[in-house]
Amino acid sequence: MIFSEQPILKSENADQATRTHKEFVNSMKHWLSLACVLASGLGVGAVAQAAPAKADPSPAAPVAITGATKIAVINFEGLVQQTNEFQRDIADLQKKYQPRVDALKAINTQVEAEKKQLQDGGTTISDADRQAKLHDIDDKTKELQRKGDDLRNDEQQDGQETLQQVGQKVFDVMSDYAKGQGFNLVLDAGQQNSGVVWATPGVDISKPVLDAYNAKSGIPAPATVPSAPAPHAGGAGAAAPRPPTSH
Repeated sequence: MIFSEQPILKSENADQATRTHKEFVNSMKHWLSLACVLASGLGVGAVAQAAPAKADPSPAAPVAITGATKIAVINFEGLVQQTNEFQRDIADLQKKYQPRVDALKAINTQVEAEKKQLQDGGTTISDADRQAKLHDIDDKTKELQRKGDDLRNDEQQDGQETLQQVGQKVFDVMSDYAKGQGFNLVLDAGQQNSGVVWATPGVDISKPVLDAYNAKSGIPAPATVPSAPAPHAGGAGAAAPRPPTSH
């Protein structure tokens, strides 16, 4: 992704009851990263749509980045996920959904107990009792599936909203920092196919922008930060909201 001073248009069965406290956070962060605000892939086509039409039909000359252009790089997706505000809000979502996770665990425990009763009963259990238990197991399994799907969908919706809100504010802080340091082009090195192969540490503004955002928000760092898998940016099926067109 490219952030510049010019206006540019920018464009996953629940794990059911067996998910643990940590797995909840990991799975949430995984899909959150797929929907990271401002992290959709931007190519030449998006820039071309924003460019004014030329009256001259002759081919346009290639644009060269001169030595006067001061370029910075940033891992925008990782930065948003590391902010104290995002970590706090993810913990709040975890607390919000934990009762529903526990309820799914309870249903799953009942299903497993009835399955074990059928296995241990052998030939001693009557056909009528066997059929009744099988019917109950089937009903509970369907309930588990339905409630698990509902939980996943609600998690995703809340998570996307949280990410969008924090990401928008991080974008604003990043823009102010870049302008204040004289950068007129910021490349998102955290994106696949970003074109950034190597950069000196001095041009990576991820850490100073993160520090600036945490200081501005006034939100303290969480006592514990759950581990999460590495981000997988630009995943299919997750639509990123439109970022601001200019700053």
